[in-house]
Amino acid sequence: MEKFRRFRRLRTSEAMRSFVRENELHASDFIYPVFVVAGRDKKIPVSSMPGVFQYSIDRIDEEIDEVASAGIPAILIFGIPDHKDDKATGAYDEHGVTQEAIRHIKDKYPDLIVIADVCLCEYTSTGHCGMVDDKGHILNDETLPLLTATAESMARAGADIVAPSDMMDGRVAAIREGLDAAGFELTPILAYSAKFASAYYGPFRDAAESAPKFGDRKTYQMDPANGREAMREIADDLDEGADMIIIKPAMAYLDICKEARLRFNVPLIAYNVSGEYAMIKAAAANGWIDEKRITLETLTGMKRAGADRIITYHAIEAAHWLQEK
Repeated sequence: MEKFRRFRRLRTSEAMRSFVRENELHASDFIYPVFVVAGRDKKIPVSSMPGVFQYSIDRIDEEIDEVASAGIPAILIFGIPDHKDDKATGAYDEHGVTQEAIRHIKDKYPDLIVIADVCLCEYTSTGHCGMVDDKGHILNDETLPLLTATAESMARAGADIVAPSDMMDGRVAAIREGLDAAGFELTPILAYSAKFASAYYGPFRDAAESAPKFGDRKTYQMDPANGREAMREIADDLDEGADMIIIKPAMAYLDICKEARLRFNVPLIAYNVSGEYAMIKAAAANGWIDEKRITLETLTGMKRAGADRIITYHAIEAAHWLQEK
């Protein structure tokens, strides 16, 4: 009689490993972020994110065609306006860059799910996610009507899902009430429920041109040290009407993903953020890692931790790699 288990029996070949594999990645797991910039004939590389570009609406099909052909079911859209002000008027302008991009994409790619990021940071002259008083304090309650107006305008433009990422208290309830009153009771809210004040966001702020002009976002985004608080944030967002939740970032927060998966029976999305992407790209460019293997391993880890879907800048490349398998 054997005195130990031979786990290796189930690892003897790729066919056997595949047969007993617990988690599989598919292109349908991915959501691809896109950056739309005001103007015409623009394809602007993001220097800190190799392979990522800002596109003007007249050229966005170059990217959306790739998304669709790769079998990726959804995009997360961010707009970069040509004008910013202290009221973030570009965020809820019915003909703003994001709203017009949504109309264009939904008209040409009706089956693609368009998730509209709802925040003010790309549109404010301060770069903060909320209104700011003359002492530099971020104003929570005064920001809620503007977030609601933004969500409503994006729903009117055709967004399938709205995703508030600002981390103001009470914003999900305000947006849900506003959407319902405007006739969009069937538009889901995908809440950035556990969004941490992370150092991993740096390259994104290049891409979205949304770096704060002063201070930081630690008074409204979560302290990276707090896990129990994340569960309270998620519970409150769900109580306020969120249909789905995001954990952001992903790699250093897989414990949060796992705990949320165990506690909440709702669709859970991990955001594989810009700094995580940039680190892999930089290491691969130096020949230090196998980019394909480490990317797929990283994304598999997010799925194993409980993510139903993954927002990732790797999506198009990863989808092609999976097809090769």
